[in-house]
Amino acid sequence: MTAGDVYLEDFTPGREFRTEGITVTEGAIIDFAMAFDPQPFHLNVEAAKATIYAGLIASGFQTMALTFRLFIETRALAACSLGSPGVDEVRFLRPVRPGDTLRATVQVLDQRPSTSKPDRGIVRLSWTTLNQRGEPVLTLTSMQLVRRRPPAGP
Repeated sequence: MTAGDVYLEDFTPGREFRTEGITVTEGAIIDFAMAFDPQPFHLNVEAAKATIYAGLIASGFQTMALTFRLFIETRALAACSLGSPGVDEVRFLRPVRPGDTLRATVQVLDQRPSTSKPDRGIVRLSWTTLNQRGEPVLTLTSMQLVRRRPPAGP
């Protein structure tokens, strides 16, 4: 089974998906902040030095978006994703700074078939994003709507 062949039945509790890494650049932090989170500690290197963070940091929402991208790149959801009804328990645990390399681990908490739509189910996932020092920078819990495995053909 390849990552792209994963369906509801394959999301067994405890299963983990590990992502590749991505290095966050100063330019990417500033570009994201200009578009989506224009606060001084995300926008301006000099102004950020005078904040409680003592330097430029990535928006937590950028960290979350990068984490989602990393998981999508594993292709675990390639054949089965139907979207997500929500994200819970988001925690931004420590700042992400220029030069940090992020990796994520996504663990299956549980899954269940839909009671109203037999072709799909819901998977609950626990996400942890780590920096290059192995320190957690983000945790969250999400729900994912996924397809069930198609019936085998004749």
